[in-house]
Amino acid sequence: MHEPSQDVSEPFMRRRGGEPHMEKERATSRFQEVIETVEGLPSDDQLLLIEIIRQRLIQDRRAELAVEIAEARDAYQRGDVHRGAVADVMKELTG
Repeated sequence: MHEPSQDVSEPFMRRRGGEPHMEKERATSRFQEVIETVEGLPSDDQLLLIEIIRQRLIQDRRAELAVEIAEARDAYQRGDVHRGAVADVMKELTG
């Protein structure tokens, strides 16, 4: 019986008719290396790494939201955005 492969790049190769897709294969290989490196860390270090990554993702999302808020404020000040209830918007759209 054929055992499933542990190489995560195999599904990419199968989707392309057996021909390797080099960019995805390299990225997948690098990702696999990172996973193996993390798995080699002590449990406490793995938990610390998870927390660091989680905090960085939170910071990144906050920065994205700050940009979106600034853009929305600018649009509102230019008059590109109107305040009102959903019913008001529907009236404006349907004329």
